[in-house]
Amino acid sequence: MSRRIQVLLLALIAALTAIERLQAQGSGRGAAADEVATAPVEIDGAVLFRLRGVSSLPAEERARAASDRIVAAAADPTVSIDSLRVIESESVADVAAGDKPLVRVVDADAALEQVGRRELAYAHLSRVRQAIVDYREARTPAAVRRAANRTAIATALLLLGIGLVLWFWRRLDAFLTRRLEARIHTVGIQSFEVMRAERIRSALKSGMVAIRNVVLLAGLLIYLGSVLATWPRTRGLSRDMFGLALAPLRVIGDGVVANIPSVVFLAVLFFVTRLVLRVVRLFFEAIARGTVKLSNFDADWAAPTYKIVRVVIVAFALIVAYPYIPGSESDAFKGVSLFIGIVFSLGSSSAISNIIAGYMMTYRRAFKVGDRVKIGEAMGDVMEMRLQVTHLKSFKNEEIVIPNSQILGGDVVNYSSLAKAQGLILHTDIGIGYETPWRQVEAMLLTAAARCASPSDDSPRAFVRLKKLGDFAVTYELNVYCTNIPAMLPMYTAMHSNILDVFNEYGVQIMTPAYEGDPPEPKVVPPKDWFTAPAAAPSSGAFAPTPADGPPAKGLTVP
Repeated sequence: MSRRIQVLLLALIAALTAIERLQAQGSGRGAAADEVATAPVEIDGAVLFRLRGVSSLPAEERARAASDRIVAAAADPTVSIDSLRVIESESVADVAAGDKPLVRVVDADAALEQVGRRELAYAHLSRVRQAIVDYREARTPAAVRRAANRTAIATALLLLGIGLVLWFWRRLDAFLTRRLEARIHTVGIQSFEVMRAERIRSALKSGMVAIRNVVLLAGLLIYLGSVLATWPRTRGLSRDMFGLALAPLRVIGDGVVANIPSVVFLAVLFFVTRLVLRVVRLFFEAIARGTVKLSNFDADWAAPTYKIVRVVIVAFALIVAYPYIPGSESDAFKGVSLFIGIVFSLGSSSAISNIIAGYMMTYRRAFKVGDRVKIGEAMGDVMEMRLQVTHLKSFKNEEIVIPNSQILGGDVVNYSSLAKAQGLILHTDIGIGYETPWRQVEAMLLTAAARCASPSDDSPRAFVRLKKLGDFAVTYELNVYCTNIPAMLPMYTAMHSNILDVFNEYGVQIMTPAYEGDPPEPKVVPPKDWFTAPAAAPSSGAFAPTPADGPPAKGLTVP
């Protein structure tokens, strides 16, 4: 079996080699049958005749050398017109100025022109003689003065024409603004706006500006063509000026005409896609407002879902439009598309991960705008949720920007999600010695918590937990309900302040964190020192110190 496969492979290689040889022979015959390459001999932009080349002397080099010799003879005042003649030999005929050959004519040149060698040489002589006469005439002082005068007149006419066009444009723009301002209205279907009036006016103005620029460009091309044709050294450029300017437009025009069906299809597809996007956007805006309700679909999902649907619709439209895009089948278009795709994939990996994380957070409903959250070490209120980042406002009025991929991969604490319904539990720890009864400590902590509540607060009652029996003290935890999330920090301040006041009132020493021996005096603040300068006592009796055995006083309150 292996030998048979080897024979088949050898036969296939031989067949491919034979095909390549046949193709090479065919291309050789085609090249031989092609026209012989020639190059023009030009003097001051005028083509005198064309010369063929050979492998050792290409046509361009031969024509350039002949042009240089003719120009050198024309620039030499010692060379007279009468000295131009044809010198014939057995195989060549030279067009010469005296004894200096200018152009050599061989039998191959005559065969290409399908005339005799002698006749072709005398035809070249006539053209060379006239070219030298024209060359010298164009460089006389009188000719130079005429060229300068024509250039000055053309420049003045150009400036005058530009001024007239700008003046006429201002008048026309003012006239159109007065006549069309009140007649242009928004194009729409009932309440659906297809095109606003501002865009119509902007499109009309842009079209008028384009027409003005085309007129100015045409005038500039006419000016350059006439000025360049005036001077002999630039006469050749003047002949190609309009060709160079109009060649791209001609190519574009031919391409547009050839692709009119595709362009019409793309235009219809564009408007249909835009209409579908507008309808989809109105639908999701109605969901966001609550006008349209879908089961198991939160209103907060409307905006991100619309963005996803928009991307899908645009991607589908691009897939449909791709075969109809002019030039989409060319290698250049495919190469540029591949390059853009590679650059996008290499440079946007982190951006795409953040976008995906943003959508996942939206549908997971971890938090929403206005919630107070803690993300890693950052804590604040959610200001804005974007596709790639989330903005927080800290308690110090700092804006914190966190990538969505970092949020998705970390822990998020939401203080607001359950606060309104069940209340957020604020807690703080305190260490008290074993010699103080735990019931007394619990009562004092509840007294401090009661001072934090406002009279209208109907949240659940505070409670105390005994967290730990430590080596030196008992650790108690005070838990206070809070339904007003923006008051978290003032609430913590009120809790700590009232705890200090209540324990000072009853002469109980706070042992946190720990101690190694009893001090000579208890570490408490007597009531007389509670408002030591610079502290000032309240003037309206909002806080009044009482003896250690008296009833607790009303403390700090948080609205």
